[in-house]
Amino acid sequence: MSLSKYSLLLAMVLGLGACAADPVPHPSQTSARAKGPAAAEAERALALADGGNAAAGKLAYEVCSACHLPSGFGRRDGGYPKLAGQHATVLIKQIADIRAQVRDNPSMHGFVKELRDPRDIANVAAYIESLCIPPGNGRYTLPDAAEQIARGRQMFARECADCHQASGQGNKEKRYPVVAGQHYRYLLRQMQDIRDGYRQNGDPDMVKTIAKYKNDQLQSMAAFLASLDTPGTPCEPAPVRK
Repeated sequence: MSLSKYSLLLAMVLGLGACAADPVPHPSQTSARAKGPAAAEAERALALADGGNAAAGKLAYEVCSACHLPSGFGRRDGGYPKLAGQHATVLIKQIADIRAQVRDNPSMHGFVKELRDPRDIANVAAYIESLCIPPGNGRYTLPDAAEQIARGRQMFARECADCHQASGQGNKEKRYPVVAGQHYRYLLRQMQDIRDGYRQNGDPDMVKTIAKYKNDQLQSMAAFLASLDTPGTPCEPAPVRK
């Protein structure tokens, strides 16, 4: 789809009512002005329609790699999530929501603005999804880890597996994220933020489900999910130096 078609469709979806004689703004300009759920949904729809090109997204990902690392591993301390192998549909939604300020994430605002239009979003999401899975992640390591993981496994199977699937692999079509193998501290913080209303773009069904959980229960859930392997193609082990 050409940029002019992107711009026109985005303007139509947002109800901007551009006249034929009026200049149609570049989609990045439209996105910069438009905020809220309608803007996020419009940009998401355009990015999904594009499909994305992983090779083209490699260059766009450079702006992300300073925090999320070139490998997409993020940080074990939970400061930045593991992105490698995440569903492109999930990444597109989160990027569009942050750009439209539906999801408040100040540390990301400046970076997502570097993506010029829905095509850039689609490309970078396709590239991240294609990354091999780095070994290891930030896990729950306190002495009661086995107990916490066992408790979390039961809770997840009972409440969460219908959406996130039995092994935490998520659902690409429904935009349910991969949660298996995510860093423990990141998982715990996001679940608490969704429960407490600080993360505004949580799925309504998840908000309803997670509302009843106390911190110690979320701790168990995060411990279990962090103990799983992230689905996808593992990265080749580093060569042994002789």
